[in-house]
Amino acid sequence: MKNDLCKRLFDFAVDTIQVIKKLPMSPENKIIRYQLAKSSTSSGANYEEAQAGSSKADFANKIKIALKEMRESNYWLRIIIATNEINEPLTRDIKLLIDESEQLKKILAKIIITAKTNT
Repeated sequence: MKNDLCKRLFDFAVDTIQVIKKLPMSPENKIIRYQLAKSSTSSGANYEEAQAGSSKADFANKIKIALKEMRESNYWLRIIIATNEINEPLTRDIKLLIDESEQLKKILAKIIITAKTNT
C-alpha cells in the first residue's frame, strides 16, 4: 500500500499542476494557482519525508502535515469550481481531482489513527 500511496500522491500533484495550467488567467486565479500548486505538491512531499521519519512521532507529524495539505488542496479545487466559468472537460478533471483528494484524505487520516494506536 505504501508504494501505491506514494504513486497516488505523486500523480495527484502532477494532475493538479496540469489542471492549473489550463485555468483562465485572472488575478484571483494567480493566487489560487500558487496556493494549489504548493498544497498539492506538499502533501506528497511530506508523505515521502514521513517514510524516513526519525521516530514514530516524527512519522505521525509528517503524515498530519500531508493530510492538512491535502485538505487545503481539496479546498482550492472547490474554490475553482465555485468561482470560474470553465469548460466541461476541465470541470470534469477538477471534479476527479476533488474525488481523489477526498479519498487521499481518508487514507492519510486512517494512517494517523493507526499510528496513534500503535504507539
